[in-house]
Amino acid sequence: MKWVYESHATKAVASLQRTNINAQYVPGKEMALSKALELIPVGASVGRGDSVTLSQIGLIERLRDDRSHQLIDPFERDESGKYVVPGPGHMELMRRAATADVFLTGINAITMDGKLVNIDSIGNRVVGLIFGPKKVIVVAGANKIVKNIDEAMERIRRISPVNVRRHFVKHGFEGLDKLPCFKTGVCVDCRRPDSICNYIVIVQGQQAPKGAVDYLPRIHVIIVGEDLGI
Repeated sequence: MKWVYESHATKAVASLQRTNINAQYVPGKEMALSKALELIPVGASVGRGDSVTLSQIGLIERLRDDRSHQLIDPFERDESGKYVVPGPGHMELMRRAATADVFLTGINAITMDGKLVNIDSIGNRVVGLIFGPKKVIVVAGANKIVKNIDEAMERIRRISPVNVRRHFVKHGFEGLDKLPCFKTGVCVDCRRPDSICNYIVIVQGQQAPKGAVDYLPRIHVIIVGEDLGI
């Protein structure tokens, strides 16, 4: 399986680079952590989107222990899985995270022709990806590589019920047990007000803003040769 992941990732990395998105492949979590840390300037404020992958590679824990960065973490949870800062404070932290110097996030799918596909509940994760922070670091397992947009959307529909269950069981999100996919395990494209699938963003490249001086591409993708995330 490792060689399959490396083959798919090599194609995806080349496609991303052609669209001015920095991308690299690493074989495992340890190197992914090292590469991500190299991309974060000392003294930078660092925001994050909700991501299982970021925790799996140890990045969030490392940044919490590292006093050389200011981590803005709306998704820090206590032992019961609940947010340490709930309610209005949680929303304010998400706003601050989306305008930090560096934004960390996972992704739902990466296509072999170089597109990043994300779906979000309230938009905090996708807004940080497309605008605001000077640098964005996307970390994804090679299991999230798909052929094209159609396969990306199919993947999202397949994993969304799993994500709904995770948030309800592990984090105590009230009301998610009323969603059709919670009960059946199948996405029915419900379009309900309480759905967690509201914002679909496809990034197919990036360019310098008009009049920008010394612009550097802000999105950096690290693809890891392991099964990571959901």
